[in-house]
Amino acid sequence: MGKGQKTARLVGIMRKIIKRIHINQHNIRDNKKLSFNKTVITIKTNGCNIYAHNVKILGNSEVIYSPDKPLSCGAKVWIETKSEVHAYTENILDNKIIERVIK
Repeated sequence: MGKGQKTARLVGIMRKIIKRIHINQHNIRDNKKLSFNKTVITIKTNGCNIYAHNVKILGNSEVIYSPDKPLSCGAKVWIETKSEVHAYTENILDNKIIERVIK
């Protein structure tokens, strides 16, 4: 592996993924109206969506309000972070909480 390849590999490892966290209002309405327990928090990363009931951000984050340039899902307010995020989802079948770590 040449010097340029090693540098590119290190930069890729050190680069942190941007995570955008927002609330799904439709699921909140469904939960209230139909007595559901749908996940209402969405964490968007590199084209992947992760859904959760609770989220913990381990580090710096920023709340963004952008009415003129919303996210692709339509969200106009979201939290943006490069920090590690822990997403917690309740599994109603066996009454357990599932944790996912997004670095």
